Amino acid sequence: MADKKPRTLSSKSIPAQKPNPITEIEFKAEERTSSGIAELDRVLGGGIVAGSVVLVAGEPGIGKSTMMLQIAELLSKNGSPLLYVSGEESLKQLRLRAERLGTLSKSLNVLSETDLFAIEGSIDNLKPKFVIVDSIQTTSRSDLPSAAGSVSQVRDCAAYLVSIAKTTGTTIFIVGHVTKEGSIAGPRILEHIVDTVLYFEGERHKQFRILRGVKNRFGSTNEVGIFEMTESGLAEVENPSVVFLSERAEASSGSVITSTLEGTRPILVEVQSLVSPSSLQVPRRTVTGIDYNRASIIVAVLERRSGLKLGSRDIYINVAGGVRISEPAADLPLAVSIASCYRDKPVDPKTVVVGEVGLGGEVRSVGQIVSRIKEAEKLGFKKIIIPRGNLKEASKIKGIDIEGVSDIGQALNMVIR
Repeated sequence: MADKKPRTLSSKSIPAQKPNPITEIEFKAEERTSSGIAELDRVLGGGIVAGSVVLVAGEPGIGKSTMMLQIAELLSKNGSPLLYVSGEESLKQLRLRAERLGTLSKSLNVLSETDLFAIEGSIDNLKPKFVIVDSIQTTSRSDLPSAAGSVSQVRDCAAYLVSIAKTTGTTIFIVGHVTKEGSIAGPRILEHIVDTVLYFEGERHKQFRILRGVKNRFGSTNEVGIFEMTESGLAEVENPSVVFLSERAEASSGSVITSTLEGTRPILVEVQSLVSPSSLQVPRRTVTGIDYNRASIIVAVLERRSGLKLGSRDIYINVAGGVRISEPAADLPLAVSIASCYRDKPVDPKTVVVGEVGLGGEVRSVGQIVSRIKEAEKLGFKKIIIPRGNLKEASKIKGIDIEGVSDIGQALNMVIR
């Protein structure tokens, strides 16, 4: 009988840990530091947690480095040393950017370096409270044969930075580039390593940027911060609803205002539709700011349940301001917008529409209806169309006319006359 192969790891070599009742584990609220930017603190869940690792991801040129330099200057104002490591810009370039943004500070230490172990040495010497690494794609470990930006380098460098943060209590911000397709060497492979993942969204030719939290071990996800890109850097937008509606053409068909939720914040945005006869065998369907498949369903429901002949029409859909709506509460305003343009009858500019639409044409209730209605009332809207299932919850609100609808036909008859 052949001898059994020896075990490579003895169970006796593993130190035993005694299980503890969860109620006896000492709990202490996380120590948080304000970044100095209220919109960022909102997305982080109330501030920056000591020893955490935050990944800030987005397309190249969207404004990540600008925001990081602004955050660095604000955090360094309290006298705590901060290290900003750039693998993409020289020290002179960093100085020029800081002068343009007005972010010069004696406590802000900058380093132009790509070698991870050299960065670790600077952290050991300076012992900063905060470290910003811009970007993870340019950082590399000299003991790995692969090039900077490869999957192994990005993953291993990020894991090494996480170990530094956990052992020293230093908060580390990691900047990562990601393409529209979410390239494999980008932040997609880092999301499970870091504590918090923030995505910086927007279009480079538009002034608004959205900072969206998609993972947060120390707070809620799906919170957003709204910023405006100016000549002197990023500025907070305290009331985004006013900004997004400021250039609206009130007497235009196909324009409908809806109240969407970004995290816990209600934001009023304009949904626009353009329906025109098509000369093509297969009509165009162009959608921006709303999920294409969701929009296709709404078009099909309008054809089947409301009798709109849309099969021979080009349909263009847009959410003004570069905002992207992912929740089903935008179904009803989208349907009303398409029908309004199809019939060439404008919707009352002081009316807001909210509701989810089912395949049977029924209008289903949505969450946090009270917050949505209060936001509409605060901005001076006179009427809001909501699902009938939300009427009981909204009945106590005064100051705005609230109408409930149960199906899409009823909503169209009420809004488009």
